Amino acid sequence: MKKNIPTDFSILRKKAEEYLAKYPNPDDLNYSKDDIIRKLHELQIYRIELEMLNDELIIQIDEKEKLATELIATNEELANQNEEKAKRASELVLANKELAFQNDEKAKRASELVLANKELVFQNTEKAKRDIELQNNNEELKHLNKYFINRELKMIELKQEINELLLKAGQEKKY
Repeated sequence: MKKNIPTDFSILRKKAEEYLAKYPNPDDLNYSKDDIIRKLHELQIYRIELEMLNDELIIQIDEKEKLATELIATNEELANQNEEKAKRASELVLANKELAFQNDEKAKRASELVLANKELVFQNTEKAKRDIELQNNNEELKHLNKYFINRELKMIELKQEINELLLKAGQEKKY
């Protein structure tokens, strides 16, 4: 989703035109139709890339605005906490206990993630082994397929030879 970001585009355009003035005038250059088409295609790609980058920047700006809002709310909360210092002392003790609990939980989760990563490494190793087995089986099947095709072609060749021999012997074709 695109968002209108207030910017002085006239300054930006002026800078771009000054920068462009350093380069030769396109009217003075002898570009072929193919060159022009390639350049146009490249410009279109650059435009799309810039649009994609702009979209990403907008997302990042939105995230920064959300963080700024959260920081403002946190600062307001800190101001209230400073005003109520006596009440806050007991809340901080409880908060420290909660943080210690959360740190313990994070440590447990980190251990779980280490185990999960080891399992993923094992699974990836097994997958790689299976891939190699499948590739080997595939090669073997290709070899067998080639063998059987050659065998069938030889059978057709032999049948044709038998038919020719039967015809030479004055008999009717068998195949």
